[in-house]
Amino acid sequence: MKRRQFLETSALGCALAISRPASLLATGSSPEPLPPIPKDFELEELTISELQVGMQSGKYTARQLVKKYLDRIDDIDKDGPKLNSVIEVNPDAMAIAEALDRERKEKGVRGPLHGIPILIKDNIDTADRMMTTAGSLALVGSRPAQDSFVAKKLREAGAVILGKTNLSEWANFRSSHSSSGWSGRGGQTKNAYIQDRNPCGSSSGSGSATAANLCAAAVGSETDGSVVCPSSANSLVGIKPTVGLIGRSGIIPISHSQDTAGPMARTVSDAAILLGALTGIDANDAVTKTSAGRSFTDYTQLLKDGLRGARLGIARKYFGFNDSVDKLMNDRIAEMKKMGAVIVDPADIPTSGKFDDSELEVLLYEFKADLNSYLGRLGPSSPVHSLKDVIEFNEKNRDRELTYFGQDLLIKSQAKGPLTEKKYLQALQKNHLLSRTKGIDFVMRKNRLDAMIAPTGGPAWPTDWINGDHFTGGYSSASAVAGYPHITVPAGYVFGLPVGISFFGGAWSEPKLIKYAYAFEQATRARQAPRFLRTPEFKS
Repeated sequence: MKRRQFLETSALGCALAISRPASLLATGSSPEPLPPIPKDFELEELTISELQVGMQSGKYTARQLVKKYLDRIDDIDKDGPKLNSVIEVNPDAMAIAEALDRERKEKGVRGPLHGIPILIKDNIDTADRMMTTAGSLALVGSRPAQDSFVAKKLREAGAVILGKTNLSEWANFRSSHSSSGWSGRGGQTKNAYIQDRNPCGSSSGSGSATAANLCAAAVGSETDGSVVCPSSANSLVGIKPTVGLIGRSGIIPISHSQDTAGPMARTVSDAAILLGALTGIDANDAVTKTSAGRSFTDYTQLLKDGLRGARLGIARKYFGFNDSVDKLMNDRIAEMKKMGAVIVDPADIPTSGKFDDSELEVLLYEFKADLNSYLGRLGPSSPVHSLKDVIEFNEKNRDRELTYFGQDLLIKSQAKGPLTEKKYLQALQKNHLLSRTKGIDFVMRKNRLDAMIAPTGGPAWPTDWINGDHFTGGYSSASAVAGYPHITVPAGYVFGLPVGISFFGGAWSEPKLIKYAYAFEQATRARQAPRFLRTPEFKS
């Protein structure tokens, strides 16, 4: 995402049926009433720690948790408001949970994720009976031979992979006029808070599903904004870590210089638990070697009141797109100041907006190279083996894949040469110079900052398959292009729509950011569970 800005200016068992647009686009007719929402859900808003306490006490088993979340998916995602956030459930989830229950009795627990149901994005490989498709019909039937690094780490931690979440197809790198949260395989995911609003992308399903309590937490992935934006739009904590903290092998790629997986959860504590389970050296991802000595397996040790004395810079250039968001942010900044934070205002990134073109150039080059490498490893059973095959598949299946928007980004990427070309190398160098040396690193060093703050995004826009996304503003690109960490935390609501606040900083600054995010969360307690409204409620 933020592909969300430069794409606008530079052109950033599962049913296969595409959802009808009548419920999402203005039709001039009265909207159909929503089916009744189940009033009570026993696990609503329970944290990972609370679920563990329930299993330790005998109140719950992992099997019971899986059953309750699967029933919730039926009630909320497939019926009721029909969020359409889960693209496929794991047919082996119950059996996995039962095995973990036996292990708990016989050997004890592996750690804080033992028996905890987690959803993962449908671009993360699992070597099981689920498919991995990036939402594309071109990959329907693709079942990778090996687990991704992320899936392997989740299984080792004792988590139950409950299923896979819908996403913006090809992680929102198909069209410069796309609708976030739509895929040919999965249809359109809705925002958990207000049904006619967009969930943001590309980790749309992970955002809506976690907000709606369809799982304990979820894993998304980000190239630029695709963890933090859906987290902000669905009142979640999202962590986009330093590139290299989490292995990327087995994740359908866009860009090896920017891609990373990241946790999406309802609390900072849950996000920290999930992050710790995912760190480590990935033998098939050389960049993870840089995390040696810089990663933690337990980030919960950082959950303390950490704002007093912290120097926080306000990136004012990312404000000003919405008056209500500005007021909310300023109120929250004032609260942090009362908590003892030292506020440096403004502390702007001087290179903001100056690397949009070079970012897109790098993504176009890397997408072709990285996707061809991924598809080539799938072997003869894969329906497609190259980006060229994907483009041809989409043209042959226009009625299912290209109904609402095209594939201009795929075509532009296919036209690029190898990663040895001077144009690519110069763009990558420009990215790192402007986002790191003359960007985040410069402003933090100049102002002696511990972290920086900006609004993550505005209230979610109406989903529109005719004109595509309507991003209004927010922050993600500098951290994404630099490969630096970025955490969003629920800050409040504007007309019932969630708004997140971003904490970001230099490479490997996750410990500080988690500490600040937790202190902010505990002081504000901003998150509220969704009510699944059809349209915003406006006060007279």
